[in-house]
Amino acid sequence: MRMGLAIDAACDVSQAFLQQNNIVVMPITVRVDGEVFMDSREPADTQRFIERRLGNRSHSAETEPCPAEDVEKLFLEKLVLEQDCVFCLTITATRSTINEHVNRASFGILKSYRQVREKAGVPGPFMMRVVDTRNVFAGAAPAIYEANRMIQAHEPPAAFRERLNYIANNSYGYMLPRDLFYLRARAMKKRNDRSVSLFSAMLGSALDIKPLLRCYQGETGPVGKVRGFEHGAETLFKYAVQRVRAGLLVPMVCVSYGGDLAVLPNLPGYAALRTACEECGVELMEAPMSITGMVNVGEGAVVLGFAAEEHAIDF
Repeated sequence: MRMGLAIDAACDVSQAFLQQNNIVVMPITVRVDGEVFMDSREPADTQRFIERRLGNRSHSAETEPCPAEDVEKLFLEKLVLEQDCVFCLTITATRSTINEHVNRASFGILKSYRQVREKAGVPGPFMMRVVDTRNVFAGAAPAIYEANRMIQAHEPPAAFRERLNYIANNSYGYMLPRDLFYLRARAMKKRNDRSVSLFSAMLGSALDIKPLLRCYQGETGPVGKVRGFEHGAETLFKYAVQRVRAGLLVPMVCVSYGGDLAVLPNLPGYAALRTACEECGVELMEAPMSITGMVNVGEGAVVLGFAAEEHAIDF
């Protein structure tokens, strides 16, 4: 059985990982100041967005996840012919309608695929499964990584649902923002999220205090505070080192950055994280943050994702 993966563009994984495993990206349309960007994790589009510093003035940008009709078209014109079973992984349904769109599209796909496959001379049935990673950005990476591992190991489709739901329920995504005013103006105001109040943004900017935000099981909120971005990065990476050495459910840590990835190795604590991953046989995946991510949280943010058993937070 031929099995494949499709993800939405807001899931942060590396370009090399996408290409090596033939993972299909369901795009998100981004409109900034009259310009339209198709966020499909293409490096050229992401680089153009970064070079023009559009992430600094995207407060009013509009993002539109791939409509159900476009998802259905993508499957019927491509995926039902190339695969026999496709797992679609999306960022948490509490933050985006893409999961709803894919689920809605699945009814039309499963109703129409037989005729498409028969016409092309492709025998046998087609299956698709939609998985809510219950996380955002790099926090969605562990479930995607695990799904790909199971495909490479030729695990039967029946084994995927329970395992991926388990990983999704135990995935953690931590974010360190650079600009609290941007974060509040965009992510908080636009989405009616009160994780960072106006007072906190003003005080935090004046004193250079940054929140550490966590997404876990679809819920996002602050779990700690640090003074200064570099100190925050060091704190976050030190915490990740502890989790890596304690043992992870999936042998990978994903770090995404809203800008040039060359910045990551120069952040305090990153070298120690890389060393810990090497010593523990854990892959450290570096991924550019999606255009959608930068629009919603601002340029220069760091997001770190891993899957682990429930544990006490120590920041």
